[in-house]
This record gives sequence, structure tokens and C-alpha cells, in this order.
Amino acid sequence: MSDAAATSPPVDATTPVAVEPAASAALRPRRLLVTGLIGLALFVAFGLTVAANPGSPFTQGIDGAWRALVGLQPGTGGETWALPMLFQYLGEIPGAVLTLLVIPIWLFVIRRWRSALFFLAAEFGGTLVVSQLVKNLVDRPRPAADLANGLAGPLFGVDHGSFPSGHAVSTGILLVAVAALFPPAKRLAWWIIGALLVVGMIWQRTLINAHWLSDALFGVIGGASATLILWWAFAALLQKDYGKPLFRRSIEAPAIEGAT
Repeated sequence: MSDAAATSPPVDATTPVAVEPAASAALRPRRLLVTGLIGLALFVAFGLTVAANPGSPFTQGIDGAWRALVGLQPGTGGETWALPMLFQYLGEIPGAVLTLLVIPIWLFVIRRWRSALFFLAAEFGGTLVVSQLVKNLVDRPRPAADLANGLAGPLFGVDHGSFPSGHAVSTGILLVAVAALFPPAKRLAWWIIGALLVVGMIWQRTLINAHWLSDALFGVIGGASATLILWWAFAALLQKDYGKPLFRRSIEAPAIEGAT
């Protein structure tokens, strides 16, 4: 028997095993929860101010100025070319098919079922609670046509309630939910792409007069913040999936390399 073994204290089955605080934090980073709670608090606070005065919240001056600067008039065709239509479809049926069917199904196919459950929870939870529930509670009027001042109303069909923008909420969810699928070292490219999607969605929703600027901006904040909290809750499960590649080609590559 070695000296190390002889001097080591006996391990009892009832002896508690200490968990390093750093290891616990790595499994469920506190910054995700804190950032998500702060963002959600800002979203709720703004929603309360809008609910108190739906027709003219404190941001109405900025919202109106932005609308006058960006909003299109009917008949220009500026709302129907490829880029604005990309963002229009992203928040409608094509986007729902991508986020509620294609991505989750693919995650199940490549055996990342934990990631698929997280993604579905983020999409359904954010859409139903952050978007639809708040829309019905706040019921802010959408931008209306004001011919005397040369301002148009929504250029596409819309439902009731301007705050928050459902398209913007969905984009905030997508931004964070996709980032959570990658390990930290591989997120930079997506953060850049996601930031462009966020800016583009805010631009498009105000370009077509469907929402006020604050509806879109806080919509992104609400969707992203709710998803950050879910990411924190699912963090330990998501980390178990990080060793599984997102694409089949990545799975097959080691076998090919080994044969050469």
C-alpha cells in the first residue's frame, strides 16, 4: 500500500461531497439570470407605463419622430422588396415553421433532445406570454393614418395591440435561443448575425408603420430577456449537448479523417 493511500482518510458513503462554487456557477451562469431579470423588469416597467396611457406614453415624441423619418407611404413599393419581406415572413408562418418545426425536429434528429426542449419552451413561452398576453393587457393603438401630416397607417394586415411587436419578440427569442445551442467559443458569428436580424426587424416593423419604435425595441428586449432566464434554467442540460455536432457532416468527418 502506498503512503498516500495509508494516510488518506477513509471515505464514508454518508460523507457529503463538496461542490466547488465555481463548478456550480459554470453549470448555471448567474449572469444569464441577472441579465434576463433586469431586461424583463425594463420590459414590464415600460409595459406598465404604456398601459397607463396607451395613446401617448412618454416615448410618444420619439416614436412619432421616428415614424415620420422612416415610415413609408402606400404605393411606393418600398415595403415589398426582398429585404423587408424577409423580416415580414420571419415573424409569420414561414418563421413559425422554422422555429417551431424545422429547428426542433432537426435537434431531435441529431439527438440533442435537451436543446430541442429548451428551444420549444423558449418559442412557445415567449410568444404566448411576452407577446400575446402583454398585447391583450396593454392594447396600445397602432400607428394610424394621418393624411393631414402625410403619415400612413400599417401597410400590411395587423391584429390589435401595438405593444409589443410580436415580430420583434420572436427575433429576440431567436437571437438568444440559437446562441444557447453553441458552446461559448462558437457563438461570435451568430451574435453578429443575430444583431443584424434585430436591427433589421426593428427597421422593418417601423418602415411599414405596423409598430412604434418603442414597440419593436422593447419587444426584442422582452423576448431576449425571457429566453435568457430559460437558458439559465436549462444551462446544465444544454451543456450535455455541446459535445454533439449540429450537423451530420461534422459527425461523419472523424471517420473519414481516420480512414485517410
